[in-house]
Amino acid sequence: MPWWGWIVVGAVLLAAELFVIPTDFFLVFLGTSAVAVGLLGLLGVDAPVWAQWAIFGVLSVVSLVFFRGWLKARLHRTEVPRVDDTLAGEIGVARESLAPGAVGLVELRGTGWSARNVGDAVLESGARVRVERLDGLTLQVRRES
Repeated sequence: MPWWGWIVVGAVLLAAELFVIPTDFFLVFLGTSAVAVGLLGLLGVDAPVWAQWAIFGVLSVVSLVFFRGWLKARLHRTEVPRVDDTLAGEIGVARESLAPGAVGLVELRGTGWSARNVGDAVLESGARVRVERLDGLTLQVRRES
């Protein structure tokens, strides 16, 4: 296989990792190994096809085993917080009177939510409420103190 063929295969694998297939850092190492074999050929190392494939295989396996975990940890993306993780502690406004344990409408972040009054006092319409937690799509709220 010519040296430029290895580089093309490596570039395709790297592009697939970046733009097409979310493979979780597998194709990066295959692509860089293919590019490395191509660069060896470009530098004048004339190896038979079986040796090129052997070098490609060894480089791929070694780089996957020793560098994948490290690279994945370095490039770890922070996860987007779930909606229910960000709503606890928020302040909303009751849009209707809510007896203790009753379910009604609360406005939070400009949107109407179904809410259950988990406090022991009646929430009057217009009262400020604090979100305790989210249970499914129902806010668990109590009067803001």
